[in-house]
Amino acid sequence: MSVVNIRQLFEDKQERLQLTRVAGADGENYIIDSDEVEASNKGLIGHLNLIHPNWIQVLSDTELAYFDGLSATKRDAAFAKIVVQGTTCLIVAGAAKIPAALLAFANDSDIPLFASPKPSVHLMWLIRHYLAKELADSTTRHGVFLDVLGVGVMITGESAVGKSELGLELITRGNGLVADDIVELHRIAPDTLEGRCPELLRDFLEVRGLGILNIRTMFGETAVRRKKSLKLIVHLQRPEGGDLSQVDRLPSNDLHQEILGVNISTVNIPVVAGRNLAVLVEAAARNFVLQQRGINTMDEFVARHEQMMAR
Repeated sequence: MSVVNIRQLFEDKQERLQLTRVAGADGENYIIDSDEVEASNKGLIGHLNLIHPNWIQVLSDTELAYFDGLSATKRDAAFAKIVVQGTTCLIVAGAAKIPAALLAFANDSDIPLFASPKPSVHLMWLIRHYLAKELADSTTRHGVFLDVLGVGVMITGESAVGKSELGLELITRGNGLVADDIVELHRIAPDTLEGRCPELLRDFLEVRGLGILNIRTMFGETAVRRKKSLKLIVHLQRPEGGDLSQVDRLPSNDLHQEILGVNISTVNIPVVAGRNLAVLVEAAARNFVLQQRGINTMDEFVARHEQMMAR
């Protein structure tokens, strides 16, 4: 479960959106819970809606004009509905003057009322992106996460199999490091996982025999990434007895791992002396891109084989 505190939202976005507190509470006791968001049919943020409400309701000139046209009785009924709906925050967007009735309502109900000179659409876009990231389900995985030829690749495997050494070689080939050892994964969309690095470990890569390396300092800004969408898992495994003949040459089934309800394509690469693992990982990334474009080399080979058999 992830939670967004409205006061924290205000503080995080105050400078970017030029937010000011106008009336009501400061938001400390108002939260948006990811479990409640999933279970409800309310939107995260949107223009004031008394039928299909949002957790955060935005009022532009249109909504303020609507309130101005209501009688006192109907306006009070609309305000009461906002309370019943469980609205966590009201934001007036644009340079419109805030009606005294709205100020009084916010103070009486203790619902936070903020104001921003930004246009409502711009304001909602930025806050929606913020909420989606903060409320995303998350987990951690052990491995090395890199940007390999534009593909987010997480290298996994048992301890001392050579994940960090492989990561270092891929970095020297022009690829980028996202995280080493601990990878934070956030589900930012129904079918998208975003990988990030814990702040403590950012830019660092640990290699046995060398210790901890600062990749940004050694290779420059282009050698690191703040985040990347996870698209492919490369699992390093040692075949029994180091015998490659025991490994399937042509795996017939597409492998996947499910993380936070998202299926991630997986490739198993045997680790034995003399194999150029960096080249194999880059080839796996290139092959993944081709598959996303509808080009499946295995299917093409099987089809060609069947055509020759038919002759």
